[in-house]
Amino acid sequence: MQRYILGRLAQGVVTLLVLSLVVFLAVRLSGDPALFLLPEGDTSQEDYEQMKKNLGLDKPLYVQYSLFMGNLLRGDFGDSTIDRRPARDALFERLPATIQLAAAGMLLATVLGIPLGVLSAVKRDSIFDHGAKFFAIIGMATPQFWVAIMGILVFGALLKWLPTYGRGGPEHFIMPSVVIAWSIMAGMVRLGRSSMLEILDSDYIKFARVKGLKERLILWKHALRNAMIPLLTFSGLSLAGLLNGTIVVEVVFAWPGIGRLLLEGVVRRDIPVVQATILASAFFYISLSLVVDILYAYVDPRIRVN
Repeated sequence: MQRYILGRLAQGVVTLLVLSLVVFLAVRLSGDPALFLLPEGDTSQEDYEQMKKNLGLDKPLYVQYSLFMGNLLRGDFGDSTIDRRPARDALFERLPATIQLAAAGMLLATVLGIPLGVLSAVKRDSIFDHGAKFFAIIGMATPQFWVAIMGILVFGALLKWLPTYGRGGPEHFIMPSVVIAWSIMAGMVRLGRSSMLEILDSDYIKFARVKGLKERLILWKHALRNAMIPLLTFSGLSLAGLLNGTIVVEVVFAWPGIGRLLLEGVVRRDIPVVQATILASAFFYISLSLVVDILYAYVDPRIRVN
């Protein structure tokens, strides 16, 4: 088990290193950072050379990358070129809002999606099953921005039940978290149903029923455990995406998260903020992928051997 975890951890470290190189090169290839920071019009060559020196762009590329990595290891992403403060501070200010919204949306999707998928498989071809399949199709096909706008129109503008923007009390979480959970829950229903149907038709489930085990025990302990691998994959990647900031939801509801921070950084050409947000996003993806891989090994011990 330790060898399995260490192997996955090593893969994650290598992936982060490769991604840091890609981000570093992408920034250089997208244009000269010194030109972005200088005012337009009355800039002299001396000002340009001085800016390059201040940014370390006058050094060879490999030296620039080593300095870049050294700063990253110290948690230094550089200073925002617009706000003139550390990009790390801007990231950490927005991170709690994204974590809270991601946790609320993921909890809602998990609590409703997995049981709906299991019951849909158990009640195969019933009215409940047809309704669950219809919801899964609609939920995965409906764009998030449309669901968000319809929610604002109905529950905010017409009924005036819920606030439509900003981060405040518990009522501010309802619409954004429901919009986030909508497509994730639909995916869980679809994956849970297909996985459970495959497991329920297997020989060991039939044998468990012949032995006289209670149906509840067969479904929720034996069948669901073996159907969890695709659900774990989907849940882990979905949660990583939420922690990276759902840009559409954060923009529509004016939610001050890191997805909105990334969009603002791109629009304003704030390179340190963009780099910080992208690398933080990669860290979330890799960390949660590692957690999912470890959970695989506990759910299915055969994976530890492979």
